Amino acid sequence: MIFVIDDDDIMAECVVRAINRKEVQVFSSAIEAMNEIAGGNVPEMIFLDILLDGPDGFTFLQDLVSYADTAVIPVVIISSLDFSGKDMSAYGVVGVLNKDIMKPGDIRRYVEQYA
Repeated sequence: MIFVIDDDDIMAECVVRAINRKEVQVFSSAIEAMNEIAGGNVPEMIFLDILLDGPDGFTFLQDLVSYADTAVIPVVIISSLDFSGKDMSAYGVVGVLNKDIMKPGDIRRYVEQYA
């Protein structure tokens, strides 16, 4: 299962289409995703927007790395923010895609490598 966490429905749908797998769940908030994980549905990979309504993506990442079973989940940040030069690996982040210039193939490459 792959989680897509993005409060922009259109962007979330584009990411889901690029992933091109049946086992994808979309969440519009970090709270929804954390509740699903707490309920025992731990994903093999997460695509995460940072600028979410409510708790943001950084808060979600903090929660994720605070538990041994979720700290190992590879996370790809999808954001319009500039993360160049920032090391996010301590939070399980394996990559950052810029919403303004990413292509479906960029998403598929991460899925092939980590899911």
